Amino acid sequence: MNKAILVGRLTKDPELKTTASGVSVCSFTIAINRRFRNAEGNYDADFINCVAWRKQAENIAKYCVKGTQVAAEGRIQTRSYEFIMDLYTRDIIAYKISKRMDNKLVMDTLNEAIRKQKDVHGVILHSDQGFQYTSNEYKAICEANGIIISMSPKGSPVDNSPIERFHSSLKRETLKSYNITSLKEYVDLVKEWILFYNTKRIRLN
Repeated sequence: MNKAILVGRLTKDPELKTTASGVSVCSFTIAINRRFRNAEGNYDADFINCVAWRKQAENIAKYCVKGTQVAAEGRIQTRSYEFIMDLYTRDIIAYKISKRMDNKLVMDTLNEAIRKQKDVHGVILHSDQGFQYTSNEYKAICEANGIIISMSPKGSPVDNSPIERFHSSLKRETLKSYNITSLKEYVDLVKEWILFYNTKRIRLN
């Protein structure tokens, strides 16, 4: 059973749109305070993106504004992706999208990048310290192809900023700008967007 009940406050006014077939859809984000304090003694919050359809979407847009406390009941869907970026050109060399962020997703993306680039000996491949990037399989693939593994120390994610900025643009211009109803639809949309990003989109290095 996939059922979730979320109680929190809206971070901004809901956005109501209509699909090509005339169906109302509303996007909104709920901020939910955690029950425990962090190391500084403050309460952190989680920000959950939500989508409502038809009459419920219309009611949310009509009666709710930024700061409104709401209780949302529905199901949770997740999408995971892996991208490898050329830091010099900012082009996306390889990417994969899956329902889960696991070793297979990372290895498939890495192998795709190796196939496309062919000669990767001496290439520095930077990542965070996620379990996928510290796995023996990841290390073995990199070592076999002469790839140098790079990771930032814990608490120093500055080297991750280029790909994090890319992730932000991707989410803003795909997930938050379209009414996605399936993984296939999202994969097709990202494929079009990556082509646009690599060939036409203005980027500041």
